[in-house]
Amino acid sequence: MSIQLAVDWFLERGHRDITVFVPSWKKEQSRPDALITGYFASSGEGQDLGVHSVLSGPGSPGDDRFIVKLAYKSNGIIVSNDNYRDLACEKPEWKKLIDERLLMYSVCQRQVRKE
Repeated sequence: MSIQLAVDWFLERGHRDITVFVPSWKKEQSRPDALITGYFASSGEGQDLGVHSVLSGPGSPGDDRFIVKLAYKSNGIIVSNDNYRDLACEKPEWKKLIDERLLMYSVCQRQVRKE
């Protein structure tokens, strides 16, 4: 549900090109937040809004690198509580991206709080 809240926060502010990376373990039906995958992956509503989801394996090593590359190429931001320290050392432009466009967050009582 926190992914849904974060996406809604950006949609309410007019953002329309949003990519969500959903770990494959969140797709498990026994999880209460499994509905998020269905909402973004198969709902026409999500696609009409420019929201796209990408399912990734459990902790795939290339996931972080792909996320940082995409944010850099699209001039986007990263909403994550991962600090990407290892990748910040790889390229100066990635360090700048991570320093300036990494938005950490917390969710409390269905409210998104930017850190």
